[in-house]
Amino acid sequence: MNDVFQQVDNSLYSNAMTFLRQPLVQNPLNTDADIVVLGLPFDMATSGRSGARMGPDAIRRASINLAWEGRRFPWQFNLLQHTKIVDAGDLVYSCGDSQAFCDQLESAADQILASGKTLLGLGGDHFVTLPLLRAHAKKYGKMALIHFDAHTDTYSNGSRYDHGTMFYHAPNEGLIDKHRSVQIGIRTEYTEKEHGFNVINAMQANDLSVADIVASIKQTVGDLPVYLTFDIDCIDPAFAPGTGTPVCGGLTTDKVLKIIRGLEGLPIVGMDVVEVAPAYDNSEVTALAGATIALDLMHLWTLQNKQF
Repeated sequence: MNDVFQQVDNSLYSNAMTFLRQPLVQNPLNTDADIVVLGLPFDMATSGRSGARMGPDAIRRASINLAWEGRRFPWQFNLLQHTKIVDAGDLVYSCGDSQAFCDQLESAADQILASGKTLLGLGGDHFVTLPLLRAHAKKYGKMALIHFDAHTDTYSNGSRYDHGTMFYHAPNEGLIDKHRSVQIGIRTEYTEKEHGFNVINAMQANDLSVADIVASIKQTVGDLPVYLTFDIDCIDPAFAPGTGTPVCGGLTTDKVLKIIRGLEGLPIVGMDVVEVAPAYDNSEVTALAGATIALDLMHLWTLQNKQF
């Protein structure tokens, strides 16, 4: 007799509790996981519409659309046959306390990295990347940043907690080398002379070929350890409306996925997908984009770190 409790659920409507239906492990430190997914339900640093605290749940639910495929197209291997993934649920912190969130996240990331695992964060607003960078820099030293976004997030706004200031603070703290970092999709104000980061703005990215963009990124970052952060508003709001600060003129989901898939060979040590705000989404298209990007990042990591 078949055990009804051992059935594989390939539906698109049930058991949408974890990313890709992978095991929920609230303490992942002693597991044999390669990648730990950690939800970061924080949006107290937003400058526009709030709601990104609901992003981790939305991304997980959308990921169920991707869980059935096995060998995910167009990748040429089955991710779960090579990489062990666990979902550690959402970070718990004192609600309303931004400093407590920073401290808890940095500590959690420190412990996950010290246990030999790679962390994939699901935001949450983009401020979550700053404590993640602090933790990763302790282990890997100064890193290159690959940053997909409509905004540079290099603004000195005078606030300790602002999702537009992370990449002002990160170079000043010695976490990243901005001259070896690349920002893709930018289409809001910045001063080129004082900026320091290498920018492929949205107009350029839409006109350039994927091959040219990938070549530019690889040439810039070289052999530095790479932290990759993806703000969903890099994508045009026609394809990803569910975000707090949408900006017209962005990239298509097709193009960003092709760029990500082209980054094979880079030493990616950390990654996050942020700023999905499901209250403004239509038919979960933004959450699905976020889940697909996260899944492709895992494939990219696997190609670099596993033997085939």
